[in-house]
Amino acid sequence: MNPNHLIPNIQPEYSTELGSSFCGNSLDLLMALPDNSINLVITSPPFALLREKDYGNETQENYLEWLAQFAKLVLKKLTVDGSFVLDIGGAYQKGFPTRSLYNFKIPIMFVEEIGFFLAEDFYWFNPSKLPSPIEWVNKRKIRVKDAVNNVWWFSKSEFPKADVKNVLTPYSDRMKKLIDDPEAFYKPKKRPSGHEIGASFGKDNGGAIPSNLLSIPNTESNGVYVDYCNEVNIKTHSARFPSKLPQFFINFLTTKNDIVLDIFAGSNTTGEVAEKLDRRWLAFELDKTFTAASAFRFIPRGNFKYAQKVYADILNGKSIQLQSEMKLAL
Repeated sequence: MNPNHLIPNIQPEYSTELGSSFCGNSLDLLMALPDNSINLVITSPPFALLREKDYGNETQENYLEWLAQFAKLVLKKLTVDGSFVLDIGGAYQKGFPTRSLYNFKIPIMFVEEIGFFLAEDFYWFNPSKLPSPIEWVNKRKIRVKDAVNNVWWFSKSEFPKADVKNVLTPYSDRMKKLIDDPEAFYKPKKRPSGHEIGASFGKDNGGAIPSNLLSIPNTESNGVYVDYCNEVNIKTHSARFPSKLPQFFINFLTTKNDIVLDIFAGSNTTGEVAEKLDRRWLAFELDKTFTAASAFRFIPRGNFKYAQKVYADILNGKSIQLQSEMKLAL
């Protein structure tokens, strides 16, 4: 089940029943993968921010060229019906309250120069995001807070694997009433907009079709990863995205046993979600301390000494099979 066989000559830092985490340059690790082997690559690379972050980030001037290196390899490694989902935040120009266009240039470059198709553009709204940038929002009060990321869904072909039925949302109370008694709410006819509303509009399809605006607060602070980081006394990764973001796209664009890859894995939220959804997964991360701490996501609560040992062993170069190790530890 574990997709280790795709990179037979490189030792993972740790493995679970369904996946493996590797520490190294993602360019090298991508080149080691067979072509047409990955169903979904979903990632959030370091953004082209003005301030340098502890996890490293490229400048706006170099960003497109830097990101293109990875995208060209991702295209080769995807299956024909595979997808590449990229979460990317915007930024301001240095010293001015005007926006950089780097995040909007990405889909143009990916499609026109690299060969992807833009399947759809999504927007992740984080209602819990703090006001920023401080200079323009908090001090001078001439801009509103930036709370939306672009999430570009690229595909290798015009018809990537996708199934909206797997990501339906609960019906609103009004829609539930309409389904119970359609005739009390609407009559089948052509609307002024030109849309035909037929009699089947009131059918119960198990849920509503979601929009491309994903409202997901980034407030996850009580998970096992954070708990173990606190107990071991190490810093958590400062740019974790919420589990519901990869969860949406993994459910939408893959099926059981497909292979999901995050090429900038950080704390490996993607791998944890993939494991829970019965997908095989691979995680690539350059920083060994982040990689070692990400193993905490796969260790049940109440095993502090084991978590501490796993962290130390990974930093010391040992490859850990978490499932078999857990059996020994418990």
